[in-house]
Amino acid sequence: MVGNLLLRGMLVGVFAGLLAFAFARTFGEPQVDRAIAFEEQLDAAKGEAPEPELVGRETQAGLGLFTGVIVYGAALGGLFSLVFAYAYGRVSALGVRATSALVALAGFVAVVLVPFIKYPANPPSVGNPETIGPRTALFFIMLVLSIAAMVFAIWLARRLRARYGDWNAVLIAGAAFIIIVAVIQLALPAIDEVPENFSAVVLWRFRVASLGIQLILWTTIGLLFGGLTEKSFAGRFAPKPARSALR
Repeated sequence: MVGNLLLRGMLVGVFAGLLAFAFARTFGEPQVDRAIAFEEQLDAAKGEAPEPELVGRETQAGLGLFTGVIVYGAALGGLFSLVFAYAYGRVSALGVRATSALVALAGFVAVVLVPFIKYPANPPSVGNPETIGPRTALFFIMLVLSIAAMVFAIWLARRLRARYGDWNAVLIAGAAFIIIVAVIQLALPAIDEVPENFSAVVLWRFRVASLGIQLILWTTIGLLFGGLTEKSFAGRFAPKPARSALR
Protein backbone atom coordinates (compact mmCIF):
# COMPACT_ATOMS: atom_id res chain seq x y z
CA MET A 1 0.00 0.00 0.00
CA VAL A 2 2.84 2.37 0.81
CA GLY A 3 4.29 1.73 -2.65
CA ASN A 4 1.00 2.73 -4.25
CA LEU A 5 0.89 5.87 -2.12
CA LEU A 6 4.45 6.72 -3.09
CA LEU A 7 3.70 6.33 -6.79
CA ARG A 8 0.51 8.35 -6.47
CA GLY A 9 2.34 11.08 -4.59
CA MET A 10 5.05 11.31 -7.26
CA LEU A 11 2.49 11.49 -10.07
CA VAL A 12 0.58 14.19 -8.22
CA GLY A 13 3.89 15.98 -7.70
CA VAL A 14 4.59 15.88 -11.43
CA PHE A 15 1.19 17.44 -12.15
CA ALA A 16 1.83 20.09 -9.49
CA GLY A 17 5.20 20.71 -11.12
CA LEU A 18 3.52 21.38 -14.46
CA LEU A 19 1.31 24.03 -12.86
CA ALA A 20 4.28 25.52 -11.01
CA PHE A 21 6.32 25.62 -14.23
CA ALA A 22 3.59 27.56 -16.04
CA PHE A 23 3.45 30.03 -13.15
CA ALA A 24 7.23 30.38 -12.94
CA ARG A 25 7.57 30.84 -16.70
CA THR A 26 4.91 33.56 -16.69
CA PHE A 27 5.67 35.49 -13.52
CA GLY A 28 9.14 34.48 -12.33
CA GLU A 29 11.34 34.43 -15.41
CA PRO A 30 10.64 38.03 -16.48
CA GLN A 31 11.99 39.17 -13.10
CA VAL A 32 15.09 37.02 -13.59
CA ASP A 33 15.66 38.63 -16.98
CA ARG A 34 15.42 42.10 -15.42
CA ALA A 35 17.84 41.11 -12.66
CA ILE A 36 20.34 39.76 -15.20
CA ALA A 37 20.06 42.98 -17.22
CA PHE A 38 20.82 44.94 -14.05
CA GLU A 39 23.89 42.79 -13.39
CA GLU A 40 25.11 43.31 -16.95
CA GLN A 41 24.74 47.07 -16.52
CA LEU A 42 26.87 46.95 -13.38
CA ASP A 43 29.56 44.95 -15.19
CA ALA A 44 29.52 47.40 -18.09
CA ALA A 45 29.86 50.36 -15.72
CA LYS A 46 32.91 48.70 -14.13
CA GLY A 47 34.38 47.94 -17.54
CA GLU A 48 34.18 44.19 -16.91
CA ALA A 49 33.29 41.73 -19.63
CA PRO A 50 30.25 39.55 -18.90
CA GLU A 51 31.01 36.00 -17.83
CA PRO A 52 30.51 33.40 -20.56
CA GLU A 53 27.27 31.45 -20.29
CA LEU A 54 27.70 27.70 -19.84
CA VAL A 55 23.99 27.26 -20.54
CA GLY A 56 22.03 29.72 -22.66
CA ARG A 57 19.36 31.83 -21.07
CA GLU A 58 16.68 30.36 -23.33
CA THR A 59 17.56 26.85 -22.18
CA GLN A 60 17.64 27.95 -18.54
CA ALA A 61 14.17 29.47 -18.74
CA GLY A 62 12.77 26.62 -20.82
CA LEU A 63 14.03 23.06 -20.61
CA GLY A 64 16.18 23.69 -17.54
CA LEU A 65 13.37 25.25 -15.54
CA PHE A 66 10.91 22.59 -16.69
CA THR A 67 13.20 19.72 -15.71
CA GLY A 68 14.07 21.22 -12.35
CA VAL A 69 10.47 21.94 -11.34
CA ILE A 70 9.17 18.55 -12.50
CA VAL A 71 11.89 16.61 -10.66
CA TYR A 72 11.39 18.73 -7.56
CA GLY A 73 7.61 18.25 -7.72
CA ALA A 74 7.95 14.47 -8.08
CA ALA A 75 10.38 14.27 -5.14
CA LEU A 76 8.18 16.50 -3.01
CA GLY A 77 5.10 14.45 -3.85
CA GLY A 78 6.88 11.23 -2.94
CA LEU A 79 8.06 12.58 0.42
CA PHE A 80 4.60 14.00 1.06
CA SER A 81 2.98 10.59 0.51
CA LEU A 82 5.31 8.98 3.06
CA VAL A 83 4.58 11.64 5.66
CA PHE A 84 0.87 11.27 4.97
CA ALA A 85 1.07 7.49 5.40
CA TYR A 86 2.62 7.98 8.82
CA ALA A 87 0.34 10.82 9.92
CA TYR A 88 -2.99 9.31 8.85
CA GLY A 89 -4.75 7.93 11.89
CA ARG A 90 -1.88 8.85 14.23
CA VAL A 91 -1.83 12.62 14.42
CA SER A 92 -5.61 13.03 14.50
CA ALA A 93 -8.89 11.30 13.66
CA LEU A 94 -9.39 13.43 10.56
CA GLY A 95 -10.33 11.83 7.25
CA VAL A 96 -8.06 11.33 4.27
CA ARG A 97 -8.66 14.68 2.58
CA ALA A 98 -8.42 16.66 5.79
CA THR A 99 -5.24 14.85 6.84
CA SER A 100 -3.69 15.45 3.43
CA ALA A 101 -4.56 19.15 3.57
CA LEU A 102 -3.24 19.41 7.14
CA VAL A 103 0.07 17.75 6.22
CA ALA A 104 0.40 20.10 3.24
CA LEU A 105 -0.31 23.15 5.40
CA ALA A 106 2.14 22.11 8.10
CA GLY A 107 4.78 21.28 5.49
CA PHE A 108 4.35 24.58 3.66
CA VAL A 109 4.65 26.57 6.88
CA ALA A 110 7.67 24.68 8.23
CA VAL A 111 9.58 24.01 5.01
CA VAL A 112 8.75 27.13 2.97
CA LEU A 113 7.14 30.01 4.82
CA VAL A 114 9.23 30.19 8.00
CA PRO A 115 12.63 29.96 6.23
CA PHE A 116 11.36 32.38 3.57
CA ILE A 117 10.48 35.00 6.18
CA LYS A 118 14.04 34.96 7.54
CA TYR A 119 15.95 34.33 4.31
CA PRO A 120 13.76 35.17 1.29
CA ALA A 121 14.73 34.15 -2.22
CA ASN A 122 16.84 36.58 -4.22
CA PRO A 123 17.21 36.95 -8.00
CA PRO A 124 20.55 36.98 -9.82
CA SER A 125 22.86 39.95 -9.06
CA VAL A 126 21.63 40.03 -5.46
CA GLY A 127 24.11 38.59 -3.00
CA ASN A 128 27.88 38.42 -2.71
CA PRO A 129 29.27 35.29 -4.42
CA GLU A 130 31.90 35.03 -1.68
CA THR A 131 29.23 34.56 1.01
CA ILE A 132 27.18 31.91 -0.75
CA GLY A 133 28.52 29.19 1.56
CA PRO A 134 27.56 30.88 4.86
CA ARG A 135 24.22 32.02 3.40
CA THR A 136 23.36 28.49 2.31
CA ALA A 137 24.35 27.09 5.70
CA LEU A 138 22.20 29.62 7.55
CA PHE A 139 19.22 28.84 5.34
CA PHE A 140 19.47 25.11 6.01
CA ILE A 141 19.92 25.72 9.73
CA MET A 142 16.70 27.75 9.67
CA LEU A 143 15.00 25.01 7.66
CA VAL A 144 16.01 22.20 10.03
CA LEU A 145 15.06 24.17 13.14
CA SER A 146 11.71 25.13 11.60
CA ILE A 147 10.88 21.49 10.87
CA ALA A 148 11.98 20.50 14.37
CA ALA A 149 9.75 23.21 15.86
CA MET A 150 6.79 21.96 13.82
CA VAL A 151 7.37 18.37 14.93
CA PHE A 152 7.54 19.52 18.55
CA ALA A 153 4.32 21.53 18.14
CA ILE A 154 2.48 18.50 16.73
CA TRP A 155 3.78 16.32 19.57
CA LEU A 156 2.73 18.96 22.11
CA ALA A 157 -0.77 19.20 20.64
CA ARG A 158 -1.21 15.43 20.93
CA ARG A 159 -0.01 15.43 24.53
CA LEU A 160 -2.33 18.27 25.53
CA ARG A 161 -5.39 17.04 23.64
CA ALA A 162 -6.70 14.77 26.39
CA ARG A 163 -6.40 17.48 29.05
CA TYR A 164 -7.47 20.63 27.22
CA GLY A 165 -9.44 19.38 24.23
CA ASP A 166 -8.52 19.46 20.54
CA TRP A 167 -9.09 23.17 19.91
CA ASN A 168 -7.21 24.46 22.96
CA ALA A 169 -4.39 21.98 22.40
CA VAL A 170 -3.93 23.22 18.84
CA LEU A 171 -3.94 26.85 19.98
CA ILE A 172 -1.33 26.20 22.68
CA ALA A 173 0.87 24.20 20.32
CA GLY A 174 0.52 26.87 17.64
CA ALA A 175 1.55 29.59 20.08
CA ALA A 176 4.53 27.49 21.17
CA PHE A 177 5.58 27.06 17.52
CA ILE A 178 5.38 30.80 16.86
CA ILE A 179 7.40 31.61 19.99
CA ILE A 180 10.10 29.06 19.16
CA VAL A 181 10.36 30.25 15.56
CA ALA A 182 10.50 33.90 16.64
CA VAL A 183 13.37 33.17 19.05
CA ILE A 184 15.27 31.23 16.38
CA GLN A 185 14.83 33.95 13.78
CA LEU A 186 15.99 36.62 16.21
CA ALA A 187 19.02 34.53 17.16
CA LEU A 188 20.17 33.81 13.61
CA PRO A 189 22.05 36.62 11.83
CA ALA A 190 20.29 38.65 9.16
CA ILE A 191 21.54 38.80 5.57
CA ASP A 192 21.13 42.01 3.58
CA GLU A 193 23.18 42.08 0.40
CA VAL A 194 20.70 43.78 -1.93
CA PRO A 195 22.45 46.55 -3.94
CA GLU A 196 21.21 50.03 -3.10
CA ASN A 197 20.16 50.82 -6.66
CA PHE A 198 18.48 47.47 -7.35
CA SER A 199 14.81 47.78 -8.30
CA ALA A 200 12.60 47.19 -5.28
CA VAL A 201 9.73 46.28 -7.61
CA VAL A 202 11.75 43.55 -9.33
CA LEU A 203 12.91 42.19 -5.98
CA TRP A 204 9.38 42.15 -4.59
CA ARG A 205 7.87 40.51 -7.67
CA PHE A 206 10.61 37.88 -7.78
CA ARG A 207 10.05 36.96 -4.13
CA VAL A 208 6.28 36.83 -4.59
CA ALA A 209 6.74 34.60 -7.63
CA SER A 210 9.12 32.32 -5.71
CA LEU A 211 6.64 31.97 -2.87
CA GLY A 212 3.80 31.49 -5.35
CA ILE A 213 5.60 28.55 -6.98
CA GLN A 214 5.90 26.80 -3.63
CA LEU A 215 2.29 27.62 -2.74
CA ILE A 216 1.06 26.06 -5.99
CA LEU A 217 3.13 22.93 -5.41
CA TRP A 218 2.04 22.35 -1.82
CA THR A 219 -1.61 23.27 -2.39
CA THR A 220 -1.97 21.08 -5.47
CA ILE A 221 -0.27 18.11 -3.82
CA GLY A 222 -2.25 18.46 -0.60
CA LEU A 223 -5.66 18.74 -2.25
CA LEU A 224 -5.20 16.43 -5.24
CA PHE A 225 -3.43 13.69 -3.30
CA GLY A 226 -6.18 13.68 -0.68
CA GLY A 227 -8.91 13.51 -3.30
CA LEU A 228 -7.29 10.66 -5.25
CA THR A 229 -6.40 8.70 -2.13
CA GLU A 230 -9.71 8.95 -0.28
CA LYS A 231 -11.55 6.09 -1.99
CA SER A 232 -8.65 3.67 -2.19
CA PHE A 233 -7.18 4.37 1.25
CA ALA A 234 -9.99 5.24 3.63
CA GLY A 235 -11.84 1.99 3.04
CA ARG A 236 -8.87 -0.17 4.03
CA PHE A 237 -7.39 1.84 6.85
CA ALA A 238 -9.75 3.79 9.05
CA PRO A 239 -8.15 6.40 11.29
CA LYS A 240 -7.84 5.55 14.95
CA PRO A 241 -10.49 7.21 17.10
CA ALA A 242 -9.26 10.24 18.99
CA ARG A 243 -9.08 9.90 22.74
CA SER A 244 -11.84 11.70 24.56
CA ALA A 245 -10.96 15.09 25.91
CA LEU A 246 -12.86 14.19 29.10
CA ARG A 247 -10.74 11.14 29.83
